[in-house]
Amino acid sequence: MFYYPVAIEQDTETGQFIVEFIDVPAVYSVGESGEEALLNAADALETAFFYLMQERKPIPVASPLNSKPGVALSVLIAGKVALYNAMLATGTRKADLARKLNIAPTLVDRLLSLKHKSRIEQIETALALLDKHLLVDVN
Repeated sequence: MFYYPVAIEQDTETGQFIVEFIDVPAVYSVGESGEEALLNAADALETAFFYLMQERKPIPVASPLNSKPGVALSVLIAGKVALYNAMLATGTRKADLARKLNIAPTLVDRLLSLKHKSRIEQIETALALLDKHLLVDVN
Protein backbone atom coordinates (compact mmCIF):
# COMPACT_ATOMS: atom_id res chain seq x y z
CA MET A 1 0.00 0.00 0.00
CA PHE A 2 2.94 2.34 0.62
CA TYR A 3 5.51 0.79 -1.70
CA TYR A 4 5.37 2.98 -4.79
CA PRO A 5 6.41 1.59 -8.20
CA VAL A 6 8.80 3.69 -10.24
CA ALA A 7 10.28 3.84 -13.71
CA ILE A 8 14.04 4.38 -13.93
CA GLU A 9 15.69 5.67 -17.07
CA GLN A 10 19.17 6.91 -17.85
CA ASP A 11 19.46 10.29 -19.53
CA THR A 12 21.55 9.81 -22.66
CA GLU A 13 22.93 13.36 -22.53
CA THR A 14 23.95 13.63 -18.87
CA GLY A 15 24.27 9.97 -17.95
CA GLN A 16 22.20 10.58 -14.82
CA PHE A 17 19.44 8.22 -13.78
CA ILE A 18 15.91 9.61 -13.51
CA VAL A 19 13.23 8.06 -11.32
CA GLU A 20 9.58 8.79 -12.08
CA PHE A 21 6.72 7.74 -9.82
CA ILE A 22 3.92 5.95 -11.62
CA ASP A 23 1.21 6.80 -9.06
CA VAL A 24 2.33 10.33 -8.18
CA PRO A 25 2.51 12.55 -11.26
CA ALA A 26 5.25 15.16 -11.68
CA VAL A 27 7.49 13.68 -8.98
CA TYR A 28 11.00 12.89 -10.15
CA SER A 29 14.36 12.11 -8.65
CA VAL A 30 17.85 11.96 -10.14
CA GLY A 31 21.16 10.39 -9.23
CA GLU A 32 24.52 9.39 -10.64
CA SER A 33 23.46 5.74 -10.36
CA GLY A 34 20.13 3.96 -10.24
CA GLU A 35 20.65 3.23 -6.54
CA GLU A 36 21.36 6.89 -5.75
CA ALA A 37 18.32 8.01 -7.73
CA LEU A 38 16.14 5.56 -5.75
CA LEU A 39 17.54 6.84 -2.45
CA ASN A 40 16.78 10.41 -3.49
CA ALA A 41 13.32 9.34 -4.63
CA ALA A 42 12.13 8.71 -1.06
CA ASP A 43 12.80 12.36 -0.19
CA ALA A 44 11.07 13.52 -3.37
CA LEU A 45 8.02 11.43 -2.50
CA GLU A 46 7.82 12.82 1.03
CA THR A 47 8.12 16.36 -0.33
CA ALA A 48 5.30 15.72 -2.79
CA PHE A 49 3.14 14.35 0.03
CA PHE A 50 3.88 17.42 2.16
CA TYR A 51 2.50 19.65 -0.60
CA LEU A 52 -0.54 17.44 -1.19
CA MET A 53 -1.30 17.71 2.53
CA GLN A 54 -0.91 21.50 2.41
CA GLU A 55 -3.47 21.58 -0.41
CA ARG A 56 -5.73 19.18 1.49
CA LYS A 57 -5.67 16.66 -1.35
CA PRO A 58 -5.69 12.89 -0.81
CA ILE A 59 -2.38 11.09 -1.03
CA PRO A 60 -2.44 8.40 -3.69
CA VAL A 61 -2.16 4.78 -2.63
CA ALA A 62 0.55 2.80 -4.38
CA SER A 63 -0.41 0.43 -7.16
CA PRO A 64 1.10 -3.08 -7.30
CA LEU A 65 4.78 -3.21 -8.25
CA ASN A 66 4.25 -5.76 -11.04
CA SER A 67 8.00 -6.51 -11.26
CA LYS A 68 8.91 -2.80 -11.28
CA PRO A 69 11.35 -1.30 -8.79
CA GLY A 70 9.74 0.63 -5.98
CA VAL A 71 10.24 3.10 -3.18
CA ALA A 72 8.83 2.25 0.25
CA LEU A 73 7.78 4.79 2.84
CA SER A 74 9.13 4.35 6.33
CA VAL A 75 6.64 2.88 8.81
CA LEU A 76 6.30 6.26 10.53
CA ILE A 77 5.63 8.18 7.31
CA ALA A 78 3.25 5.46 6.08
CA GLY A 79 1.33 5.73 9.36
CA LYS A 80 1.08 9.50 9.07
CA VAL A 81 -0.08 9.27 5.46
CA ALA A 82 -2.66 6.64 6.40
CA LEU A 83 -3.91 8.83 9.25
CA TYR A 84 -4.13 11.88 6.99
CA ASN A 85 -6.04 9.95 4.30
CA ALA A 86 -8.37 8.42 6.93
CA MET A 87 -9.13 11.87 8.32
CA LEU A 88 -9.96 13.15 4.83
CA ALA A 89 -12.11 10.12 4.03
CA THR A 90 -14.13 10.39 7.24
CA GLY A 91 -14.31 14.19 7.31
CA THR A 92 -12.55 14.22 10.67
CA ARG A 93 -11.10 17.62 11.54
CA LYS A 94 -7.93 18.03 13.57
CA ALA A 95 -9.94 19.46 16.45
CA ASP A 96 -12.26 16.43 16.41
CA LEU A 97 -9.33 14.01 16.54
CA ALA A 98 -7.70 16.04 19.32
CA ARG A 99 -10.89 15.72 21.39
CA LYS A 100 -11.08 11.96 20.77
CA LEU A 101 -7.42 11.55 21.75
CA ASN A 102 -7.76 13.98 24.67
CA ILE A 103 -4.76 16.00 23.47
CA ALA A 104 -4.12 19.56 22.35
CA PRO A 105 -4.84 20.33 18.67
CA THR A 106 -1.18 21.28 18.17
CA LEU A 107 -0.25 17.69 19.00
CA VAL A 108 -2.46 16.47 16.15
CA ASP A 109 -0.47 18.78 13.86
CA ARG A 110 2.66 16.97 15.00
CA LEU A 111 1.07 13.57 14.40
CA LEU A 112 0.44 14.60 10.80
CA SER A 113 3.75 16.39 10.22
CA LEU A 114 6.01 14.31 8.01
CA LYS A 115 9.07 15.94 9.60
CA HIS A 116 8.09 15.38 13.25
CA LYS A 117 9.33 12.20 14.96
CA SER A 118 6.04 11.02 16.43
CA ARG A 119 5.70 7.78 18.32
CA ILE A 120 4.13 5.11 16.15
CA GLU A 121 1.88 4.08 19.06
CA GLN A 122 0.20 7.50 18.96
CA ILE A 123 -0.51 7.11 15.26
CA GLU A 124 -1.87 3.60 15.81
CA THR A 125 -4.21 4.93 18.49
CA ALA A 126 -5.41 7.77 16.25
CA LEU A 127 -5.99 5.35 13.37
CA ALA A 128 -7.96 3.01 15.66
CA LEU A 129 -10.27 5.88 16.57
CA LEU A 130 -11.01 6.18 12.84
CA ASP A 131 -11.59 2.40 12.53
CA LYS A 132 -8.26 1.85 10.75
CA HIS A 133 -5.33 -0.34 11.72
CA LEU A 134 -1.68 -0.05 10.80
CA LEU A 135 -0.27 -3.31 9.45
CA VAL A 136 3.41 -3.92 8.72
CA ASP A 137 4.51 -6.25 5.96
CA VAL A 138 8.06 -7.44 5.42
CA ASN A 139 9.23 -8.40 1.93
